[in-house]
Amino acid sequence: MTETATRTVGTSVKRTEDARFLTGRGRYTDDLHRPGQVHACFVRSPHAHARVLDVDGAPAMAIPGVVAVLTGADMAAEGIGGLPCGWQVIGKGGVPMQEPPHPPLALDRVRTVGDAVAVVLAENRHAARDGAEAVVVDYDPLPAVAHVADAARPGAPLVHDDVPGNVCYDWDIGDKAAADAAFAGAAHVTRLDLVNNRLIPNAVEPRAALGEYDPADGSYTLTTTSQNPHVIRLLMCAFVLNLPEHKVRVVAPDVGGGFGSKIFHYAEEAVVTWAAAKVGRPVKWTADRSESFMTDCHGRDHVTTAELALDAEGHFVGLRVRTLANMGAYLSTFASCVPTYLYATLLAGQYRTPAIYAEVKALFTHTTPVDAYRGAGRPEATYLLERIVEKAAHELDMDPADLRRRNFIQPDQFPYQTPVALAYDTGDYEASLNRALDLSEYAIFAERRAASEAKGKLRGRGLSCYIEACGIAPSAVAGALGARAGLYEAAEVRMNPTGSVTVFTGSHSHGQGHETTFAQIVADRLGVPMANVEIVHGDTSRIPFGMGTYGSRSLAVGGSAIVRAMDKIIDKGRKIAAHMLEAGEGDVEFSDGAFRVAGTDRSLTMGEVAFQAYVPHNFPHDTLEPGLDESAFYDPANFTFPAGTYVCEVEVDPDTGRVSVERFTAVDDFGTIINPMIVEGQVHGGVAQGLGQALLEGCAYDDDGQLMTGSYMDYAMPRAADIPDYRFDFTCTPCTHNPLGAKGCGEAGAIGSPPAIINAILDALEPLGVEDIAMPATPLAVWQAIQDARAPARAAE
Repeated sequence: MTETATRTVGTSVKRTEDARFLTGRGRYTDDLHRPGQVHACFVRSPHAHARVLDVDGAPAMAIPGVVAVLTGADMAAEGIGGLPCGWQVIGKGGVPMQEPPHPPLALDRVRTVGDAVAVVLAENRHAARDGAEAVVVDYDPLPAVAHVADAARPGAPLVHDDVPGNVCYDWDIGDKAAADAAFAGAAHVTRLDLVNNRLIPNAVEPRAALGEYDPADGSYTLTTTSQNPHVIRLLMCAFVLNLPEHKVRVVAPDVGGGFGSKIFHYAEEAVVTWAAAKVGRPVKWTADRSESFMTDCHGRDHVTTAELALDAEGHFVGLRVRTLANMGAYLSTFASCVPTYLYATLLAGQYRTPAIYAEVKALFTHTTPVDAYRGAGRPEATYLLERIVEKAAHELDMDPADLRRRNFIQPDQFPYQTPVALAYDTGDYEASLNRALDLSEYAIFAERRAASEAKGKLRGRGLSCYIEACGIAPSAVAGALGARAGLYEAAEVRMNPTGSVTVFTGSHSHGQGHETTFAQIVADRLGVPMANVEIVHGDTSRIPFGMGTYGSRSLAVGGSAIVRAMDKIIDKGRKIAAHMLEAGEGDVEFSDGAFRVAGTDRSLTMGEVAFQAYVPHNFPHDTLEPGLDESAFYDPANFTFPAGTYVCEVEVDPDTGRVSVERFTAVDDFGTIINPMIVEGQVHGGVAQGLGQALLEGCAYDDDGQLMTGSYMDYAMPRAADIPDYRFDFTCTPCTHNPLGAKGCGEAGAIGSPPAIINAILDALEPLGVEDIAMPATPLAVWQAIQDARAPARAAE
């Protein structure tokens, strides 16, 4: 039996999972070893574009320890399909997007550096690598195109021969006529050209996969570094390997970070699963870091022109946006929806802009596929919007905070239908702005600027008022927009006979702290100690069919499914308690872990009721079945809409171009917060990633499609010394359509921080005449911008 637990929701409970992570007891895919396993090493193209004339594996087979060399032709001979895209976009005029095939191992053509043409299986990792280097591939190099603007030009090399102009889709949203009319009558128009730089995800744990085959029953097991094991099983079975799902188990154990890059179904997962049956032995693959740089899906990579129209009082009247979005060489699992339904639908931001029109042209290039990366479309939208709003404020000689405040959607206007499909349910944007201004000591910024100038430094301040959409929903609407999967979540809650609780969730944890926050919710609602709550996830053979974790959906969607299942537990428990207490069901109340007959001192703990459910000696057999185990699915009625205000202050050394983030203030509205410490940690991490994009990180290809930033020697990640002290606070307008009132927090920091940082740099450089700077604003880029701004004056001398 259990005692009533102390309430924990809303408190900073330490993460229970950290005990194993911090002591090296985590269980990751690469930790696993199976008897008789072989190691896989992929033979990857050194060319961005080439015909594959021949693949000769004989030299590799002569190397001791090599077991097999398998090629795309071997897979094609067995009818293995291509990797699917999970979202269909319909472009202008009802034209469907182009979906060229993506074979797990390339056949007659490679289309990006790192495209796999064969896999070598060997007794150990070293022999596999030696074998891969020995495979002889005869390539006929072809012209390549690496940059999205170049891919759009007439005569550009085609990535796929049957995709004219490299155009995957040409899509739009909003009212073009209304937007054009708004601009025709505008008192002021601000224009901005910008690039949202391509990023390479860098989770602590590289991708890995272990495929197994059991000839006794023809079943397969794939252990993989995935954010959504059920989705991987569905895609791999239905589209690639053509296997019945009940014959395939997918397990995602501890996963060391994902940030979106581990959502997708990758070729290596399908190859090792198929190959395990081919050789009759488990097949294991772990990427090295250079391989990850080439093959993990990249993020962002937009080229955009935006125009903001304002009236004479500074009210926004129209917004027009034209974006070229790089898809890479193939369509990754959710790539198509990122620059459309996760980007253009957020262009209203926090503002009452009555007319918005956006055009997005997605193009193929000879580069690594681009897909969702922390924020997935929302950072791109926020960067565009908050950059152009800040620029408009400077052009109008207005305080950037005042211009934003003038255009905010007001609390009494919710629910608010935007011009770009989404309908916000609730919010109070001015409350977040005001709190951020207070915390950042906005009013006395001039004093700090003067102090910086006295040291020979330039100080600037930038704002960003972001909004994001979390927990894509509902399934029916998402399906109408092209989603090829449901967007619900599932949970099973099992009260055990002694009163402990096991929760099986379709959500997946890869660093978010689910084992703690989900347990907090369960402990509070059922009145059991947190220590008596077990959270199970990541194994398709144990958990209900769920959609995994991405898009800050875990608590709002996965947590709501758990709440629904607990409601069923409580309802059944009330019936059992009423029978045991010889009371009417309507007279039995449940609170603090106990069922009580109203107005009396008669009660039973949840543990006592659970024991009776499994040892049903005094049980209503005529109306109920024994046991206390309930499942629920939760399909949200709408997205949730976290929002907030970030204020950044930087110092710029005009002699070196070095930027130092001196202050950073974040005020977020995440609705109901379960664990403030975990939420603050999520924002910490997000801001660090946003700072990386703004100041350090930039994936670069040369004109021939060769990756120029293929290691940490070339691709700069944030270090501890780059991260400022943060000031955090929260406001709260609870979500109106889920039982927790939660909105999601995992991506906010990465969404709101880049424009705040770049706006601050431009504010610092404005006295020098610098009007724009691209991300990443490295010391060289900042120094060059300063030199370019000074050039006219020097020429005049």
